[in-house]
Parts: sequence; C-alpha cells; structure tokens
Amino acid sequence: MSSTENAVVAASHEAAHEATGDARTTRPTREEPPREASVDVIQRELTAFARRARAAAARVHPEIPLVSYTLLAHIEDRRGCRATDLASHYLLDKSTVSRQLAGLEKLGLVERRPAPDDHRVHVLHPTEAGLAVLATAQANRLAAYQERLRDWSNDDLARFAEYLLRYNAAGPADPTGPPTPL
Repeated sequence: MSSTENAVVAASHEAAHEATGDARTTRPTREEPPREASVDVIQRELTAFARRARAAAARVHPEIPLVSYTLLAHIEDRRGCRATDLASHYLLDKSTVSRQLAGLEKLGLVERRPAPDDHRVHVLHPTEAGLAVLATAQANRLAAYQERLRDWSNDDLARFAEYLLRYNAAGPADPTGPPTPL
C-alpha cells in the first residue's frame, strides 16, 4: 500500500472515531478493520458527490431533473434509442421513464421519430436544443473538474480514473436482476 493510501486509511479511522466520539487509537483493530472504515468513507463521499451532481444538474437547466438529464445524455450517446431501452438500462419503471421523457419533449429537448426498419416503433433523439443543453453542461462540467483537480498529479488522476472505471464496471452482472445500491 502506498503512503498516500496508508494516509487515507488512517484518516478514515480517525474520522470514524471522531464521528462516534471514540477515543481509541486510530490504528486498525479486529473490531474495526480498515476495510469497514474505508467503505464508510467511500459511502459518505459518494453521497456527497451525488448531491453535488444533482445541484449541478439543476444549475444547467432548472427545469430538468438529474434523471431527465441522464436520460437525455444517454439518448444522445446512443444516437437515439427507445423508451424501453432506457427503462431497461437504468432499471427504471416504464412509467417513470415516460414521465421524464414527457418533460423533455415539452421543453423541446427530445423528439420521437419512426424507426427506419419498423415505423410502428418510435426512436427518441435529442433536438438541436437538447444537444445545446448537453454541450453546455459538458463544457461546464469539464471546467469544474479541471478546477477541482488542478492540484492533483498526473499519477493521482490516472489512479483515480482507474478506480472509478473499476468501481463502475462492478455493476450487476444481470441488469434485469435486483438493483444494487450505487
């Protein structure tokens, strides 16, 4: 374990003990292994990250909730998709997706077009206004990350990116199975 990782684990233990008022040493013990304290810190920090993401989404376009923004970005990333594809991918109820899409359509950010191979099926596509919202959000997000991470070394950034990829790749093996937290 690197000295940075050791420091994080030590800080995790110290934070855990301070939060509980526990005056024990910050060294790992059998009752509280470093893994549990680290997972607790990760959970708290991911929760804070999610709160910031929701707040940032509200600043991009006050009428677009984070879920709707996520769906719009997915539609653009896939170069069009069906509502049922969105529900399946995000493990959402079809009625939830339908409500979110109705809001995006009302704002003129998404449109439905007949599928080229089956005109009974409608494929969702972002409109020019939807693409503009996404481009603005992407530019703002990139600038915010650049600012927040400006003092990080290239090695730290590469390691952080690797950990995020690893974490996100560890999603449920079966997307139709029960959802897992985060």
